[in-house]
Amino acid sequence: MKTYVLVGIALVGLLMGGCKDKEEVSPEVKVMATLSGASEVPANTSTATGKAEGTFNNETKELKLTVTYQGITPVAWHIHKAAAGTNGSVLFDFGTAFSSPFNYSTTLTAEQEADLKAGLYYVNIHSATYRAGEIRGQLGVAP
Repeated sequence: MKTYVLVGIALVGLLMGGCKDKEEVSPEVKVMATLSGASEVPANTSTATGKAEGTFNNETKELKLTVTYQGITPVAWHIHKAAAGTNGSVLFDFGTAFSSPFNYSTTLTAEQEADLKAGLYYVNIHSATYRAGEIRGQLGVAP
């Protein structure tokens, strides 16, 4: 009889251990780009550098970025749509209030979300020396 009681207690313990709450998964994923002249198309020899770091919220569809740069005096900056190694049109303009760090946020459509997750967006900072873009970084989304 003692054996049945011990087996019963062990089974209850195992079942209770399996009743743990589901692990909560954050709706936000990290987004990042490292900006350099080498990433421009065509590449250039600029020593300027920059980063774009932030999050994309899968529920609200909000993209939030903090852009930092050094060694460059911007005249324009935006997010373009194109794969790495190609140039594309401006999708989101950051305006003309140049500062580092700079915070930006926007809400994406379903199509824009798919493009972001496919790696089709890049941050580009333009200067007087490099009008087509001095430093560039492809936005990547962490899985």
